[in-house]
Amino acid sequence: METNNTFDPNNFLIVPARTFEQLEVGEIFRAPSRTLTDAHSAAFQTVSCDNHPVHYDEVWAKKHGHKAPVVHGLQVLAFTAPGATMFPHVIGEVFIAFTELTCKFLKEVNAGDTLYPALEIIALTPQGETGIVETAATVHNQRGELVLAGTHKYLLKTTPEA
Repeated sequence: METNNTFDPNNFLIVPARTFEQLEVGEIFRAPSRTLTDAHSAAFQTVSCDNHPVHYDEVWAKKHGHKAPVVHGLQVLAFTAPGATMFPHVIGEVFIAFTELTCKFLKEVNAGDTLYPALEIIALTPQGETGIVETAATVHNQRGELVLAGTHKYLLKTTPEA
């Protein structure tokens, strides 16, 4: 049994935290797969206030060339949030900010699709006391189709030179 004298919050880290310098190009951080439902879309519609019928009206969506209502693109993008992966735990206390993202929606996503998001480190750019980590952000569906591709950039502290 731990007592207050031996308690250390650092003993509760999910994984050992690493420094900017310990990260490597090619590392991949995957998020758990998620199967989207109509309830997910309805909740996102409520939060986003996006009331376009393509997202909830099956007749309208089919009339305009879709097989079913289309999940909001920003909702699909949200599945690439770094916090859905182990990345924030890996970088621990060196994180400063999420600074930039790009995104292309490549295929429509519908309720019933299962999404597989991942972040892969593609560049590490030291800049003195900070560094930029750039990741490729991807989301595939259950058919292996790439439905979203983009990049994220994060600003991290670097280790001061001794």
